[in-house]
Order: sequence, then C-alpha cells, then structure tokens
Amino acid sequence: MTGAKASLRALGIHVPDILVPKHTCDLKRWAVVACDQYTSEPEYWQKVDDFVKDAPSSLRLIFPEVYLDQIQPERRIAAINATMRSYLERDLFDTYEESFFLVHRTFNKNPGRWGLLIALDLEQYDYAKDSRTLIRATEGTILSRIPPRKEIRKDALLELPHILVLIDDVQKTVIEPLILMHEQLPKVYETELMMGGGTVQAYRVQREEVLSKISRAFHHLFDRLDPENPLLFAMGDGNHSLATAKSCWEDKKMTLSDAQRENHPARFALVEIENIYDPALEFEPIHRVLFNMDNEQFFNQLHHHCSSYKVRSVHDLKEIEQALAITDMIQRFGYVDEHGMAVVEIEHGVASIVAGTLQAVIDSSKVHVDYIHGSDVTLKLGTKPNNIGLFLPAIDKRSFFSTVVTDGALPRKTFSMGEAHEKRYYLEARRITM
Repeated sequence: MTGAKASLRALGIHVPDILVPKHTCDLKRWAVVACDQYTSEPEYWQKVDDFVKDAPSSLRLIFPEVYLDQIQPERRIAAINATMRSYLERDLFDTYEESFFLVHRTFNKNPGRWGLLIALDLEQYDYAKDSRTLIRATEGTILSRIPPRKEIRKDALLELPHILVLIDDVQKTVIEPLILMHEQLPKVYETELMMGGGTVQAYRVQREEVLSKISRAFHHLFDRLDPENPLLFAMGDGNHSLATAKSCWEDKKMTLSDAQRENHPARFALVEIENIYDPALEFEPIHRVLFNMDNEQFFNQLHHHCSSYKVRSVHDLKEIEQALAITDMIQRFGYVDEHGMAVVEIEHGVASIVAGTLQAVIDSSKVHVDYIHGSDVTLKLGTKPNNIGLFLPAIDKRSFFSTVVTDGALPRKTFSMGEAHEKRYYLEARRITM
C-alpha cells in the first residue's frame, strides 16, 4: 500500500477497483435510478423495464423496493445473482484499478453537482443514534429494513452504489481542486440518463500525487474535528444500504482470519462523497403519505403528541410552501386529504423538529406510510380517498453537521438531497467477493 493509500486508510477511506460497462454498452439503458425511489409508483419501474428491454442494464442487478413486498422475493434475488455472474462471465466490464472517480451530474441546473466516488471502511461506521465514529448515520435507522436487504446483498458478487455521503468542507479543499483540473483527468464515461435524470460524466483519479493531495485535504478536515466526537462522513442518501453492507460485513468477518479481514472487499462500500457546500446540492424535505387513515383519526393522534395545534385552510400547494419557508421556532407542516388543504402549526411537539413530532404520530398510529420525494406526488397520492398527505419543511444544511454532532441522528426520513429523479443512478460496480 502506497503512502497516500495508507494515509487515506487511516481515515476510513479505501481506494477501490471500480467496474464500468465497456463502451459497447448503451449507458443510457444501463444506468438506473436508486432502488429506494418511486416506491409507490410501480408504473415508473414498468416504464424503465420497457425502455431497457433486453439490453444489459443495472436494472437486472438491483431490487427496486417497490417490489419488496411481493411474494417469493427469493426468485428475483436468484435472478439478480445469476445476472451478475453472467455479466462477469461475458466480460461486460472494464476494471479501473485503485481509482477514485470525479463525478459530475447535471439535471436542469448549472453548473451541476460534483462528487468523488470512493470506498469507505465499514469498520469506521456505526449507525447507532449515539455513534461517535468517523462515518455515521444522520437519521434514525429502521432495523427492520435491514434483514430483507441483507437477503439481496449477502450472496451478491457485485455492489452498485447509490449511497451519497456528505463532508463539511467549507473551504472547499477536497473535491473542488479536482474540479479545476478535471480536463486533465482521463474521462471514463459520459451519458444521458433515462427518465429525466439529466446527464453524468466521470473522470479517473489515480495518480499518486493527486491522491496525496486528497489525503492531505481529508486530514486537514479531520484535524479540525472534536477528537471525542469526530464526524467526518455524514450520510446523505442510502443509509439503509450502508447499514446492510455493515451487517453483512459483521457476519462475513466472523469467518475470516485477522489477516483476511484487513483487505477483504466486503469490508468496504462504494459511495459518492459530496461537499455539503456545493451550491448545486439542495436539501429537500421528505414528505409523508398515510394510507387508510381519515382526518379525525390523524388529528386525534396529533393531539397526544403536542400541547396544542392550529389548522389554517389554504387553497393550493404554493400557500403551503410559503408557510413552510418561514424560519422561526414554530413547528409547521402542510396537510392534504380528499377534502382540502391546510397548514398546521404545533405548540410544544414531542420532538425538537416537526419531522420528529410527526414520526411519533405515525409510529403510534401504526398506519401504513410511504415517504415521498416531491410535493407533486405527495399531493397526487394524498388527495386519493382515505389517504393523507403531509408536507414537511426543508432543514438548514449550514447547521447540519453541528446538529448531528450535538443531538445524534435526526428522526428518520428528515431530509433528502434532491428529488427522486435527481438521486444517484447505478452506473459503476465493485466486486465484494474474493
């Protein structure tokens, strides 16, 4: 291991071998949005399937979560594993050994969003709410979501990344210098993304002197942290995928010697790092849709989770968005059902932020809930009979890291980095077996 790689490894960063489909592959059909998107819209995934047809595609290597509740999921998992084996045997991939990728994503925004594809050491990650590890969850982890995802990963030959991880780099020392020199880096791929996903490009970062600069920048970030609570990498998207990788690694390492554990590929997870201060990175709220619940039931439950509340009827979504944009100490959320729309203000909620108060309401109601990226979909689903849509405000990314350090993980599904079509698309892969 070279000096730069060893220095990076000390901070939980691994320089991986990355697989990318060969240039003969149609990347627009290959790349598919994160599996945890459009979970209440099977029609989206049917359109993807219709578009992909028989072409090689990451669609055949993932398990869209819209299908998790279908009977006999083991059949889909077996098909995924068989396709992974087939793609490897067909020599479908080029291998970029010991590399990072500088990734540029655009979606109707200028100049686009930049990230750095790396691998993180799962030994340095803990998803417990009170974790003080270098890599940690920023929202509550739902433990019941891990076992079905383990069934998908545990025998897989490959992992495909949709995980986005944040760094708090106000001086822009890690990713931004690479952006300035990106034209000097070898371009790995460039493609339009399906279903309105924009475009994406990647550049290979491999030279020792560049890796050394990246390592020094990361160490400078680390040196500014509280040594008793050093949050270097904060989960942005995909925490349950990283938690699943962690759980699989904990099982796997019990079968390995100490020497084998050091560099086993299952010890690491491929993620994209993004600077929270990237101007194109926007924190979006995650809304809720409650199924088979009426107005009276909801407000009866809300009454038990705050001292009081006020309901103000509104005419359209714009009025809700204007109310949620107000920055004061009052907890507000938008409400919609088949009868109308409202803004609700809470006094003395049971949690410090409105997402926590509403999550307590949802948990106590034991109602079926879906977490929705995008207000239009929330409105569409929330106005259906016997449904309720809840619109949440965005959180302030400037205080994000300090809040997690002080309070621990936020209530689950508190925020999202962009709307559904802006999520990371599966394009690269990495072997996780020997």
